[in-house]
Amino acid sequence: MHVPAVDVKSASSSGVPTSPGFSDVVKSYVALTKPRIIELLLLTTVPVMFLAEQGVPSLWLVIATFVGGALSAGSANALNCVVDADIDQMMRRTSRRPLARHQIPTRNALIFGLVLGVVSTGVLAYWVNWLSAGLALAANVFYVVGYTMILKRRTSQNIVWGGAAGCFPAMIGWTAVTGELAWAPVVLFLVVFFWTPPHFWSLAMRYREDYAAASVPMLPSVATSAEVARQIVAYTWVMVGTSLLLWPLATGWFYPAVAITLGIVFLIEAYELKSRADDTEELSVIKPMRLFHYSNAYLALLFVAAAIDPFLR
Repeated sequence: MHVPAVDVKSASSSGVPTSPGFSDVVKSYVALTKPRIIELLLLTTVPVMFLAEQGVPSLWLVIATFVGGALSAGSANALNCVVDADIDQMMRRTSRRPLARHQIPTRNALIFGLVLGVVSTGVLAYWVNWLSAGLALAANVFYVVGYTMILKRRTSQNIVWGGAAGCFPAMIGWTAVTGELAWAPVVLFLVVFFWTPPHFWSLAMRYREDYAAASVPMLPSVATSAEVARQIVAYTWVMVGTSLLLWPLATGWFYPAVAITLGIVFLIEAYELKSRADDTEELSVIKPMRLFHYSNAYLALLFVAAAIDPFLR
């Protein structure tokens, strides 16, 4: 017997639909912003502020940049959910998102995302500076329009170029302190740019059937695992090499020592992934999530090292 899906309302124990509680509504709106992604983005913002200051930046400036950046990222993620609601329903990894489960009306989610974007721009412009606000707004627009609306469903290189939106936090953190751009934040921008394909493709390998079912040409869904792994290795080499360019620009000995160590481990993981992918297409053997989880640790530790470095000189 077919049981109709519960939409915005949920069924009580008596079978009578009931409205969701206030806490449930709040949780749904928070989920729209993808908090775990925000955490990662802010992890590439705040440490750069310490590097730019060559010490401890103003606490108020850190808070304002943190809040403005979180609201901007939340806005982009919420708008991404609005645009991708149709494919989110088809994929296991995203099927529990609020719009995929019809927990929030699409119109409300759209307004919510736009309001977050306006507020974030205002916070950064008023309490930080206009350059940081402009960079955050540019990242938001590029992620929603450039990646989500244009690239994601059209090319297997979607995440390569679309992932550039996630590189802006490093420059936002730097400009928040200095009020201007420099080569150091550009290098960190490029580190995240080259880190994104290995990071995301290893996750996409795990969910390649989802992307295929949703007709999203993510590289792992349209290429062999061996080819994906080969490109992951290539991007990893470029990422590690780029990370070392920060040394002569803004750091002492500590950062390059950590960058080299982390980079060697990343390369070992990437080559081991390639070795397994060359032998089989079986995901249980390839174990792509090993590299995905390490990639998170790599980026976090690398940026923390950049923040600690000024205190050791």
